[in-house]
Amino acid sequence: MIYDKKLYDALDIIEKKYQELLKKSEELDLPFSQLKEIKKQIKTSQLISEKFNIYKNVIQNTNDAEKLIETEKKNSDMYELAQLELQDGKEKIEKLEIELKILLIPVDPNDEKNITIEMRPAAGGDEASIFVSDLFETYKAFASLQGWTVDIIEISTNAFGYDYIYFNVVGKNVYSKMKYESGVHRVQRVPETESKGRVHTSTITVAVMPEVNELELNIKPDDLIVEVCRASGAGGQHVNRTNSAVRIVHIPTGIAAACSNERSQLMNKDKAMKLLYSKIWSKMKNERDNEISSARKNQVGTGDRSEKIRTYNYPQNRITDHRIGLTINNLEKIMQGYLDEIIENLISDEQSKKISSLGI
Repeated sequence: MIYDKKLYDALDIIEKKYQELLKKSEELDLPFSQLKEIKKQIKTSQLISEKFNIYKNVIQNTNDAEKLIETEKKNSDMYELAQLELQDGKEKIEKLEIELKILLIPVDPNDEKNITIEMRPAAGGDEASIFVSDLFETYKAFASLQGWTVDIIEISTNAFGYDYIYFNVVGKNVYSKMKYESGVHRVQRVPETESKGRVHTSTITVAVMPEVNELELNIKPDDLIVEVCRASGAGGQHVNRTNSAVRIVHIPTGIAAACSNERSQLMNKDKAMKLLYSKIWSKMKNERDNEISSARKNQVGTGDRSEKIRTYNYPQNRITDHRIGLTINNLEKIMQGYLDEIIENLISDEQSKKISSLGI
C-alpha cells in the first residue's frame, strides 16, 4: 500500500499525546491554569486526531482491497469492486495527506486578531494620494463582504486624496487574510490631470499590524508621554470647547500615535494606544525580519514594506501579484472589494512553502 509512512508516524505520535491529554483533563485535582493549558492543547490537536482516524481507516480499506485483488479472479465481480475501492482509496489518501500536512503547519498566533492598517502615498505625488483613497475603498468593500467593520483612527486628506490613513478592521480571522496586503502597491494608469493621455506609475505603502496590547509588548507607563490638545477639522462648537485629541509618544523608540476622531478624550486615548502598540509591534517585527537571511525575505508575509508586492494596471484591466506570479484580467471587479481569489492563492502558496519546511 502506498502512503506516506513518515507522515503517518508523526501523526501517530500526535494521536497518542492527544489521548494522554484527554485522560489528563479528566483529573479532578488539576490546578485551573494547568487545565486551561491542557484544554488549549486538546483543541489544537482534536482536528488532527479526527482527520488521522479517517486517514487510518482509508489506508486499512485500501489494504483490504489490495489483498482481495491478489486472491480474486480477474473476471469476478469482487475483483472489479476491489479495483474500484483501490483507486478510490489512493485518491482519498493523497487528498487526506495534503489536508493533514496543512493541519500540521504551526498556526500564526496573530491570525485571529483584529488589525490596524496604515496607508501612505510613496512615489507619484497627487496620483499616489488618489490611489491611497481608492485602495482604502477596496479594503472597506472587502471588509463589508467578510462581515468585518472598519473604523478610521486618524486621517489626513488633501485636494486629491489621502496624505495618510490609519484604520482598524474588526472581525473574524482578519489578520489571517489581510496580512498579505503589507508592502508596496504599484498603480499604472492615466491620471485625470494628464492632458496627453500618458500612463503614469505611482506607488503607495500599506502596513498591516495585528492588534496587540501592553502585556504582549511589556510597555511601561513611565515610557509614555500623553499629550492632549484640541481636535482640528470638522466638529463644530465641540472642537472649539474641548481638548479631546490625544497624542501618545513611546520614549524609547520615539514612535508616536494620535487620534482625534472621537468626541471623547478617553475613546481617543484608547484608539491612540492601540495604534501605538501596533506601530511598536511592526517596528520590532521589521527589525527581526532584517536579521533573517535573504532567502527568508522571499517568503510571503514578511511584512517588508520595501517589497513591491502588486501592480494595478488600469489600461489593461490587469492586476498582478508579483510574489506568486498571479495575474488576473479583471481589475475593475477586484477594486470593488473582490480580493478573495488573490488572497486564497497567497494562502495556498504560503501553505505549500510551510509544508515543504516541515520535512514530512
